[in-house]
This record gives sequence, structure tokens and C-alpha cells, in this order.
Amino acid sequence: MSRVTLLSMAHRLQMRLLTWDVKDTLIKLRRSVGEEYASKARAHGLVVEATALEQAFGQAYRAQSHNFPNYGQNCGLTSRQWWKDLVLHTFHLAGVPDARAITPIADHLYEDFSSPSTWQVLEGAETTLKECRKRGLRLAVISNFDRRLEDILVGLGLREHFAFVLTSEAMGCPKPDPRIFHEALQLAHVEPAMAAHIGDSYPCDYQGARAVGMHSFLVVGPEPLHSSVRDSVPKEHILLSLSHLLPALDLLEASSLMREGGGTK
Repeated sequence: MSRVTLLSMAHRLQMRLLTWDVKDTLIKLRRSVGEEYASKARAHGLVVEATALEQAFGQAYRAQSHNFPNYGQNCGLTSRQWWKDLVLHTFHLAGVPDARAITPIADHLYEDFSSPSTWQVLEGAETTLKECRKRGLRLAVISNFDRRLEDILVGLGLREHFAFVLTSEAMGCPKPDPRIFHEALQLAHVEPAMAAHIGDSYPCDYQGARAVGMHSFLVVGPEPLHSSVRDSVPKEHILLSLSHLLPALDLLEASSLMREGGGTK
């Protein structure tokens, strides 16, 4: 089947909305968390190994997210205080228990991670977003991020591509909670079958979107997929890079039409 035929089918099916995860789907940190934390500590006269901070951050982040989900909104925390507590816990686990010494570091780190200069746009992201818009697709963000995301997207030149941005902090619930996906569909006035979500998390993005009836695509990195994920996601739903999205959309829409029409003639 030719690409022209696929495009013709795609227009007839009228996929209307693409929602996007952001971190590690469209943008990523320029340096690892451990390197950022170690650099800021050095600026304040503390020497802590980046590898130790990276390991400690992973442990602290899991604990903080479990004990105070979605930036601690239901516990009376602000997202800024949530991140500050996480930084304190990270340094404590890395062998620096003095909270007074870490507090100014935590404040500066919050500002650093608010800055677009700390982030970079992933290869192919902007080109893919532009091509999607050329097709007449409406684009939006669904992200488990805090209030800083809008300014980061503006600073990176990506905000203009999206009709709206939904963060878990603003919604009061994170992916894969169906409410955040339903809110996006309602804002766009689109039925789930005419929408697709793109992200790098199997439970939050791929499964979360499919649970509400949307199509979804899983962006994967160079690391091998866990066997349970590999066995659960059809190959045509896996994106090795963002440049694979448009061909994957063509294939999805063509196969949907063929099912509706009972096959090709």
C-alpha cells in the first residue's frame, strides 16, 4: 500500500487530537540530576559525588512520591516545598545531613530546574510537532509535571505547538488517572477513538491512555524493554524515535479503516 493511499485513508478517518507527555518524550535534562545537584553543591562549598547523589535521588524520589503523591497536594504541600524536601532527603541519603547547609542549595536547584537552559529539546521533537500540525492535528500536553512546565515550554520554543497544557499539579491527579485524559478530551471536544497519546511510560502513558479508549504510542530509548512490556505492546505502537510517529499514525488509521470496511478490495 502506497504512502499516498495511507494519507488518503488518514484524512478520511480524521484523527483529530494528539496528546503528549513531555519529560523524556519531547525534552530532557541537559545533565543528569546527580550532576546538577553536585554542581550546585560545589557552588556552595560542598563536595558530594554526582553518582552518590544520583543514586540517592532515585531512592528519595520514590519515597517522596509514595508518601506525598502528586507534589503533596492532599497533604497541604506546595510543589516547591515538595521539591525542597526531596532535595534535603537526597543530600541526607548521600551523607550530608545538615539541612541548614542544604536549604539554600535546594532553593537554587528549584530555580535552576525552572529554567529552560537546564533542559533540551529531544532530536526530532520540533520537526514532528510541526508536521503533525501541518496535517491539521490538534496537539496538547498531558504531563505529570508541576507549575513550571508552561514557562519551560515557552523558553524552549515548544509552547506554541499546543492548544493547551494539562499538568498533574493543575489537575490534582497524575497519569494514569483517567480524569486527566478525560479532561483533555473534553477540552478538545474529541471522542477517545479520534485521539492518540504519545509518551515514554508504559503504565502512565501507554496504558493510561488506552484505558480511556484513546490510541497510544510508547516512545522507547536504547535500553531493552522489559519482557512484560515488550509482550504487551504491539510493534506498531512502539516508537524508536519521534520520526517514526507519522508513519505509525498512517498505519494505525489505515488498519482502522480496513477493519471498518472489512478489508481491501
